[in-house]
Amino acid sequence: MTPRNPLETHLSAIPTKHTVFTVCDARTAVWTYGPDDAATTFILVHGFRGTHHGLELLAAAMPECQFIAPDLPGFGESQPFSGTHSLEQYAGWLTEFCEIVDPDASAIVLGHSFGSMIVANAVTNLSPRRISLVNPIAENALSGPDRILTNIAIGYYKLGALLPERLGSWLMSAPFITRIMSEVMAVTRNRALRQWIHAQHHAHFSDFANRQVLLEAFRASVSDDVTHHAADFPSGTSLIVGERDKIAPLPSSQRLQAAMPGSQLFVIEGVGHLVHYETPLALARVLRETYNTGS
Repeated sequence: MTPRNPLETHLSAIPTKHTVFTVCDARTAVWTYGPDDAATTFILVHGFRGTHHGLELLAAAMPECQFIAPDLPGFGESQPFSGTHSLEQYAGWLTEFCEIVDPDASAIVLGHSFGSMIVANAVTNLSPRRISLVNPIAENALSGPDRILTNIAIGYYKLGALLPERLGSWLMSAPFITRIMSEVMAVTRNRALRQWIHAQHHAHFSDFANRQVLLEAFRASVSDDVTHHAADFPSGTSLIVGERDKIAPLPSSQRLQAAMPGSQLFVIEGVGHLVHYETPLALARVLRETYNTGS
């Protein structure tokens, strides 16, 4: 039996629309949750190897808000770019996407993990929108504390690209690899929640267009960090981090906050890189208090 999260029951009661836009010549699949007349709208930018599913529990936790959740090009139901899947290309896509779905620039743009890097590369073009970063990648993975694991991952993705098509594609989406990644990221001791997280990763972590897209996106994910763009962020930017995050450690997030004038740092205790999965209600509480959504 597939594990269920109690918030999924609430999610099924949220008004949801599925639409498609062509953004930077890529067919982009979009899910919009919540009321059309909501006072507050969030545009969600998911992480590496994820899809819109990763952040949708926020819609269940904050039914008073509207959430616009696209699949990044090359992932989920969105087509890949015709060119390279670089941070610059994703930043251009995000800029154009926001202009289409939020022409009056009133939404809050929320990026998780790799999504925080995309937001960082586009931030000068997103003004005057407010920004929230969840588990932001504050330090370049090639020089961070887990650079040995990063180099192992680089070798894994390179091997997947070099192998014959069938074998390489299998390696890139092998269930045991997905499970290892999921075990590394999940820190909760709640058995049922861990099972649900692993099931989510099993269902969506290998939903990418092809292995070349995955390799290019991975290269993008280790090519930059948010701190490099800290001075470009507007005052009032919120940084929401996990106390036990191994991928984006708390000390690096604290340095990011110090380098980002006027930003606010919120630390959720006992959670790692999966704040959106392990503690969505705590995340929602921070967002409500920060942006006064009215619930």
